[in-house]
Amino acid sequence: MPAVARFDLKMDAEEKDIVSRAAALMGTTMAAFVRMAAKEKARELLDRESRITMTAQDFDELTTALKGAFMPNTALQNAMNAAREVKRA
Repeated sequence: MPAVARFDLKMDAEEKDIVSRAAALMGTTMAAFVRMAAKEKARELLDRESRITMTAQDFDELTTALKGAFMPNTALQNAMNAAREVKRA
């Protein structure tokens, strides 16, 4: 059985009435209705925020950069040169 965590929620009378009526229409309890609605909204938000949206121009520039030749900057080139000089066992 999955762990259960408690979550308390206070709402004003008007909000409670709206949620109560909606839960009744769905044939469920207020708690189940609020859980379902909160989970649905949270998933939508997490899904939306975990994606990167870019314009067609941004996408073209990204793919061009990824296809281009790699040119390390000075600091990286120095680090790669130093790594080549390290004796390995």
